[in-house]
Amino acid sequence: MPFELKILGCNSATPAYGRHHTSQLLHTGKNYFLIDCGEGTQERLTQYKAHTGKINHIFISHLHGDHYLGLMGLLFTMHLLKRSHDIHLYGQRGLDEIILTQLRYSDSKLNYKIVFHELDPKIKENIFEDDQVEVYSFPLKHRIPCCGFLFKEKPKPYRINKEKLTDDISLQAIASLKQGKDFIDERTKKSYKVEEYTLPPRKSRSYAYCSDTKYDEDIIPIIKDADLLYHEATFLADKAKWAHLTFHSTTHEAGKIAKAANVGQLLIGHYSARYKDVTPFVEEAREIFANTILSEEGQLIEVED
Repeated sequence: MPFELKILGCNSATPAYGRHHTSQLLHTGKNYFLIDCGEGTQERLTQYKAHTGKINHIFISHLHGDHYLGLMGLLFTMHLLKRSHDIHLYGQRGLDEIILTQLRYSDSKLNYKIVFHELDPKIKENIFEDDQVEVYSFPLKHRIPCCGFLFKEKPKPYRINKEKLTDDISLQAIASLKQGKDFIDERTKKSYKVEEYTLPPRKSRSYAYCSDTKYDEDIIPIIKDADLLYHEATFLADKAKWAHLTFHSTTHEAGKIAKAANVGQLLIGHYSARYKDVTPFVEEAREIFANTILSEEGQLIEVED
């Protein structure tokens, strides 16, 4: 089952040097989750041949324009493409008012229903769940209410050891073994042990998305052991004072969070437009956390199980 992240935009407040506002597309099994929707997101989706029609859940971390100003255009395009099934929007209080006001004053009625989910920026909460994955929001420290998101695969079934399969094993036995339960066939009285007939489940993967935030150790228990962590690094380390004043983070601070949380890999982004070359960002972050990569638009990051 795929678990892969496509970077659509990686800059902060102002598009610059070919970098655009923040947006990411996470593909987990049957789900395509859009995470933030800065200006130009629908153009990036088209450019990278993403499955726009398969996006049913959009998560907006906060209501600064560089994280949601592309949303209205995307919603209208979905309408023009004859979308008919619901779309779920997760965001701060007021997101519904922003969208409904624009629909009202443009005298527009969409072909599909928007289902709004208001986030509580003060607590960690489960905001989505199906048979494959669960999604949590959690508080970040920014100038306005802001949420991070944690995407976690549910425990996977045991794998049947094909070398142990025989013609007489029933479908009921296989189903039981996949659930980690021994099975006794009432007809043949044969016993099937999990330890004998199965292989361990594949690893359940996770992705933590930390949008705009100042350095905050409170998030460490929430994102601990995530396979992939996105943490904003708006500034290089010498701008630590300015990062603190603007409620943003530096390369070193992102690295410290990743190290303390024992994540598998750190992905940094949300670069300030003051920087043309972002190579020093990854160099600095790796001084603290070696397995760090840069967000680059069009990049596809696969998380292995």
